[in-house]
Amino acid sequence: MTRATTVRAVLAAAVLLVSVLITLTMSPRLGLDLQGGTRMVLQAKDSDTAKADRESTDRTLEVLRKRIDSLGVTEPTLTRSGEDRIIVELPDVQDPRKAADVIGRTAQLTFHGVQGPGEPAGDGPALPDEEGRTLALGPAVISGAGVKEASAAFDAQQGAGWSVSLDFHKDAGRDWTRLTGEAACHPVQDERRRVAIVLDKKVISSPQVSPTVACNTGLPSGSTQITGSFSADEARELALLIQGGALPVPVEIVEQRTVGPTLGADAIDASARAAVIGAAATALFITVVYRLFGALAAVALGAYGVISYAALVALGVTLTLPGLAGFVLAIGMAVDANVLVFERAREEHALRPGKSLRTSLTAGFRHAWSAVADSNVTTLIAAGLLFFLGSGPVKGFGVTLGIGVLASMFSALVIARALTETAACSRFVSDYRGVNGIASPGRVRTWINRRDPQLMRSPRRWLLISAALIAVAVAGILVRGVNLGVEFTGGRLVEYSTSRPVDVESARTALAGAGFGDAEVTTAGAGDISVRTGDLDNHDEYALRAALAEEGGETTKVRDELIGPSLGDELRRNALIALAIAVLVQLGYLAVRFRWTFAVASVGALVHDVVILVGAFAWLGRTVDGIFLAALLTVIGYSVNDSVVVFDRVRELWAKARRKPLSDVANLAVLQTVPRTVNTGMGALFILVALAVLGGDSLADFALALLIGIVVGTYSSVMTAVPAALLLERGRKAPPPAHTPRGKSGAGRRDPLDNGARV
Repeated sequence: MTRATTVRAVLAAAVLLVSVLITLTMSPRLGLDLQGGTRMVLQAKDSDTAKADRESTDRTLEVLRKRIDSLGVTEPTLTRSGEDRIIVELPDVQDPRKAADVIGRTAQLTFHGVQGPGEPAGDGPALPDEEGRTLALGPAVISGAGVKEASAAFDAQQGAGWSVSLDFHKDAGRDWTRLTGEAACHPVQDERRRVAIVLDKKVISSPQVSPTVACNTGLPSGSTQITGSFSADEARELALLIQGGALPVPVEIVEQRTVGPTLGADAIDASARAAVIGAAATALFITVVYRLFGALAAVALGAYGVISYAALVALGVTLTLPGLAGFVLAIGMAVDANVLVFERAREEHALRPGKSLRTSLTAGFRHAWSAVADSNVTTLIAAGLLFFLGSGPVKGFGVTLGIGVLASMFSALVIARALTETAACSRFVSDYRGVNGIASPGRVRTWINRRDPQLMRSPRRWLLISAALIAVAVAGILVRGVNLGVEFTGGRLVEYSTSRPVDVESARTALAGAGFGDAEVTTAGAGDISVRTGDLDNHDEYALRAALAEEGGETTKVRDELIGPSLGDELRRNALIALAIAVLVQLGYLAVRFRWTFAVASVGALVHDVVILVGAFAWLGRTVDGIFLAALLTVIGYSVNDSVVVFDRVRELWAKARRKPLSDVANLAVLQTVPRTVNTGMGALFILVALAVLGGDSLADFALALLIGIVVGTYSSVMTAVPAALLLERGRKAPPPAHTPRGKSGAGRRDPLDNGARV
């Protein structure tokens, strides 16, 4: 065993040990669908400057969403009820009273100059400061809208304790300089040398301008600190209130209660069984294909599951059923890096049969590194931008995606490599071709070598097929329309009291039998049943109540409200902006790493997959909701990964054979990557089929969306992206990309493009 292998083994053992300890000692934060949470009903009220109407309530809802995100509560549900009410549902909240206090604060922040005893107070109020002095304030010069960023900080050197640092926007920074410059014109210790910082009509800080600041010069930095003997929690709370912004209108909490999970125990158990069976099938598949090395990769995938789960728990990420399903799916997709390595090792062994098994394996890791790095970097770019620019469920998806990518890379490049390199040192493993899984070419590669199909001879043919698929999808969107779920359209929230106790699963089954399969059912308060659904007229409501009465006896309606969408206009707009920026950044990255033609073709294949998936759901009449959004984001990441792997091989082969036509190079690249594409797709499909068949109705649409997306994504990465790149390259005289082989010069190696050999 080499020193590098030993280091990898020790590092893998240390990370696994920490992950196991976290898994055994920390409990996960579960979402509303798995555990339930706290439901608050807020009543918006008229203020001095704004009326509590539909528009101001929607703006208030978005400010509340920012505050809740800052509280660390992910995957909350916020909906407008009627014209002036907001329903807030918080999963796994440890301190509902603190959350209610932060949510209900108006957070009107203003900055004032201080008037002298003999001066008129003007438009400003007279308020006591933090030391009990009554200050006559001038009119507000800066509002909270001028604050660009707020953060809590501890100043150990100056002994000032916790404070809140503020950075102003450009215009507000100039106002701050003017305000402090005017205050600096008064003598030291004069009250007029103070600047008052007011939050909700209370002076929280009134510092004097430093004696070093000259009159009418002011503080030019565009930033300041709020001090006031804050505790750590108080400073953080104040910072998130300022960062989230002021509520357009005041709100009052008129109701607070506990709600149960939206999914029953049976649905959760069914999903867990599906996940276990699907993961076991994936492990068995990779073991059959790659023998001993496949079994070791399956062990590494199990380690990946432990590491990524521990990271989610340690970071306090809220786990929902779609999130857990995506997490399980990521186990199937994490096999991709191992498949890339093993297929490259097979190629190396086929080119030079005299190589030792360990040498072929090391070369496989070296040659696969470029594709693994590029595909994962593009996904991390998307995850980071979705986290920083998105909000609500989009932000949560970015966290889960980023953790999954990092954990899968560690699993493949550290854990799997340490295990396989150790095994490769064994003479028994090296000598027996039927054991190691690398010395044999594999069935897919053998079939390709025998048939030698020329897939890229007519690229326009494949693009015409892709165009026809897009036309069918667009027709579905236009003819059938997209069936948007209650998260996008709003609907109706009805609560019932039953004479006999009814569990969520029984209620959901009864409603599904009455034609309300899309209804979201929870328990609310002391045994009440809460039903959230889309458009519901009075006749449908009567049928819904009758269906519940069959299970719970006499059924009485206790609440009936029209609700707005939980994925409101601003959240959808931010999600689209985040996704668009992520695609553009990926386009730029791929253009730098490859060629602009390859980058445009990859993004074109991505758009192709999105349109077809949405169109398929339109034709099938399936609901497009938050779960579908998570599936769509997953498909986008999968599509980019697939295209990057193929173009990485095109770049490598083209650089080695500059005189060959690009169509021949692309055809060989596609054929060489088909085993990886097939095996990776099969690994994901095993889990998805298990989720679709065994996971119950709660995951049927999610699994179906991913099944369609992965099949279409696998097709488009080869039959859309590559032909599109070929057509874009035609007529260009630019040389192929430069290539500098790693390691030795490669003398004596057979070039498959020069002598016709097929691998």
